[in-house]
Amino acid sequence: MDFHLLTSPDWRDFALLDSGDGRKLERYGPYVLIRPEAEAVWKPRLAQREWDAAHAEFITSDEKNGGHWRRYQKFPDEWEIDYKGLRFLLECSGSRHIGVFPEQAEYWDWIMAQVGRCRKPARVLNLFGYTGGATLAAAKAGAEVVHIDASKRAVTWARQNAERSGLAKAPVRWIVDDALKFVEREARRESRYHGIILDPPKFGRGPKGEVWEFYKLLPELLHACGAILSKEAQFVALTAYAVKASPITLKQAVDEIVPAGGQIEVGEIALQEADSPRLLSTAIFARWYRG
Repeated sequence: MDFHLLTSPDWRDFALLDSGDGRKLERYGPYVLIRPEAEAVWKPRLAQREWDAAHAEFITSDEKNGGHWRRYQKFPDEWEIDYKGLRFLLECSGSRHIGVFPEQAEYWDWIMAQVGRCRKPARVLNLFGYTGGATLAAAKAGAEVVHIDASKRAVTWARQNAERSGLAKAPVRWIVDDALKFVEREARRESRYHGIILDPPKFGRGPKGEVWEFYKLLPELLHACGAILSKEAQFVALTAYAVKASPITLKQAVDEIVPAGGQIEVGEIALQEADSPRLLSTAIFARWYRG
């Protein structure tokens, strides 16, 4: 078992400028935002004037996951950023999430590499696909992709990102569905995939009110995913945010469903602050690939 710390050093349109006191200071394109960050238990490095120059800040409320954006300077309601030709529409609306998880960029590079190693045109399933970063990466590398998310808004957003990235005609199926139910139907249809990407939340709801709880349903979902892996499968990637688990937990869960052989990597996903060695941990992961 190899332990890795994944960062995404190739960004040009994003930078983690600073973090501390439960917040993070980030640049997305030309705009600087402040968002809450529970992991940042240290003190900020930069002077207060650097934080005061931010364009907007997300202010949390007492309501669970609630809050609002406070704008300090004028900037567009929507704008785009680019990562190696993958383009993402961003917005500051009612959520602290603005449309991209920049720490996933290293994962997009890895997915593209794995798709390129497939012996035949790859079929890739992206579960909990959000605004489509992993989907765009797989499609750009030549895969046929099925993108699943329970949020119609997220799926629409992902399709817009595909269009902006020149992938409007790529072989992608955009589906609003409950992840577990979809995978179970695919098993009954004897549909098979060369790669499966799972990025489940700690808690969520499906399009028909289905409740997703990470610890309760992840084992069942992984078992179902094992049934739709091709005999020539190339990769399985699992990430987890905001859960009380370790990379070892994810490794042993993935190990049960993948074919014999290949390699499993585990570790943490982090962002490195600009001009500093300091890291901000964001998620844990386990991923298997055929060598």
